[in-house]
Amino acid sequence: MSTITRLPALFISHGAPPLLDDTRWVGELRDLAASLPRPTAILVLSAHWESAPLTIGSTDAATPLTYDFWGFEDRFYRLSYDSPGAPDLARRVAAMMPDPIAVRHDDERRLDHGAFVPLSVMYPDADIPVLQVSLPTLEPESLMDLGRRLRDLRDEGVLVLGSGFTTHGLPYLTDPTPTATPPGWSAEFDAWAAERLAAADVDGLVDFRTRAPGMPYAHPTIEHFAPLFVALGASDDPGQVPDQVIDGFWMGLSKRSITLR
Repeated sequence: MSTITRLPALFISHGAPPLLDDTRWVGELRDLAASLPRPTAILVLSAHWESAPLTIGSTDAATPLTYDFWGFEDRFYRLSYDSPGAPDLARRVAAMMPDPIAVRHDDERRLDHGAFVPLSVMYPDADIPVLQVSLPTLEPESLMDLGRRLRDLRDEGVLVLGSGFTTHGLPYLTDPTPTATPPGWSAEFDAWAAERLAAADVDGLVDFRTRAPGMPYAHPTIEHFAPLFVALGASDDPGQVPDQVIDGFWMGLSKRSITLR
């Protein structure tokens, strides 16, 4: 008889598909996955899907991936990730919401690159059921409340994965090469985020728009930092000191990623 092991909650800086060419990131992410118990299913909340109310994506593995990016090499549009659908998890998530009737379903929306890019590294066999749901808001407190509702899924072996990017000031990048020196605003925000996480300063993180150096350049729009708050809410205690499992920069943007118990 198999035993279900409780999974942590994660915030992963996922990057665009060319991040798959970053051998350091791939190695670190692969090592992270190897350190975790095998999930029974994976629930992803990605920066690339905002929809209110909470919207549940397709549970049919035959639904095509969402290639929500442009301007890259053709090979990235041929990426596949044919993971099983997760209809049981979809029903479970809907039941956890305060008004299940208000939950929407979008049977045409399969995984976007915020899901399939990191998962193709973490679980390359694509043999674990995956469900993606939308970010219904970008407000940190509300996202933490959503994470709290999802917390019990971890006891069922579900990996709750918030997928974003610790800095995402794309309009302000002047060097698009992968090894670019991070701009001051990106380095400053990353250092601040590392310090606030190490200090378990949830209030500071929640107020990042006014407290963090490098703003608004680090996040001219905030959807890429927002998934962090789902992971914090889904953790045992948002005020814990997380494990900062990945750091460094790609194209000058921070790859900082964490795990929370």
